[in-house]
Amino acid sequence: MDARFTAEQDDIRRAVRELLVKRCSSEDLRSAVDTPAGHDPALWTALAGQLGLPGLALPEAYGGVGATTAELALAAEELGRCLAPSPFLGTAVLAAPLLLALGTERQRTALLPEFASGALTATLAVPGDTLTAALGLLGPPSADWAGGGRSGGVQARQLGGTGKLGQQADRGWTLYGQVDHVLDGHSAGLLLVAAHTGGFARSRVLLFLVRGDAAGVVRVRRTALDATRPRGTVQLRDAPAELLGEEPYDVGGALAAVGEGAAAVLACEAVGAAGRILERTVEHVRQREQFGRPVGSFQAVKHRLADVYVEVQAARSAAYYAAWAASCGGEHVERVGGLALAQALEACHIAAAEGIQLHGGLGFTWEHDAHLYFKRAAGDGLLFGPVHRLRAHAADTAGVFAPPPRQEVGVR
Repeated sequence: MDARFTAEQDDIRRAVRELLVKRCSSEDLRSAVDTPAGHDPALWTALAGQLGLPGLALPEAYGGVGATTAELALAAEELGRCLAPSPFLGTAVLAAPLLLALGTERQRTALLPEFASGALTATLAVPGDTLTAALGLLGPPSADWAGGGRSGGVQARQLGGTGKLGQQADRGWTLYGQVDHVLDGHSAGLLLVAAHTGGFARSRVLLFLVRGDAAGVVRVRRTALDATRPRGTVQLRDAPAELLGEEPYDVGGALAAVGEGAAAVLACEAVGAAGRILERTVEHVRQREQFGRPVGSFQAVKHRLADVYVEVQAARSAAYYAAWAASCGGEHVERVGGLALAQALEACHIAAAEGIQLHGGLGFTWEHDAHLYFKRAAGDGLLFGPVHRLRAHAADTAGVFAPPPRQEVGVR
């Protein structure tokens, strides 16, 4: 493994940072989260049109840049530094890889160029408590990960009759049910919905494409702890849908493959947020004076900031390695995305908490941005964690706590 960044990767980081410095200040951020969409469409247009961000990891044949998960993760780190609210996660990290892996050639040709240009945003809607469980980061998906059986989740019904030869005539699908806590679920133009089909006895989960403005789709934005990560509730009332790809395929396996890359991207995003709040805290203690000297000159403050620095740097190393591993792919590369995500979420939480403490009374005010970073850390911990379960699954996968082999004791 070569840990050095390539010239192209440095260019991506620099270009994204320069654009965000100009277009995503603290005032811009607060204005964007108060809009109905929860993000600034003009910023998304700039990220897509000037930098090609949503198509960064898509093949050039579909209008993308042809880069890898590593470049996507580096761009996410810059987005995390300023907590930029955008459809990036749902569109480029979750929906696009699923469509690329499972979609038919017709579906890929029709939709992926729109993703790459930023004209169409998308997200993944999976029933259940946490998105992390569906992505296989907390263990193999259980039988009821998508709502379970006849009741709960989203149900799919095929509209078709029986032809002369007894074959099913395909006339499309309709979906009925509700999905909560969908990232950008209130604003995304396309929904990838996991739904049950086949009845109770032969129930199986498939993925369907649903247009956000289709008849029977009712969407409401939810109040979230982290306003920079907007979420919505999606109600489907016999909404028309199109099956993603062709049967048969392993939905759980496809989601787990996407989850590994998504975890690496999320880890880099969390590291970007942790690094930025640490930088702002260091700047503050250098300027703030108490007893005639800068607060940062006190030994106790230095120790606390040194501990945060170590946490952030360790998390950054883990996140970069996870992004590299996800880019390489193959069975020879161990799956470390969940473990890197756990370390990054914890580092972000520690950095944000220490930032509020060391900013003193200023850090507790709504006018300061420290609480935004703390809410991002807490919100991501709830949505993509919890940290202890991510680590427990990683330990189980590696066999860290496997019981010792049983020894037979002979009787003489």
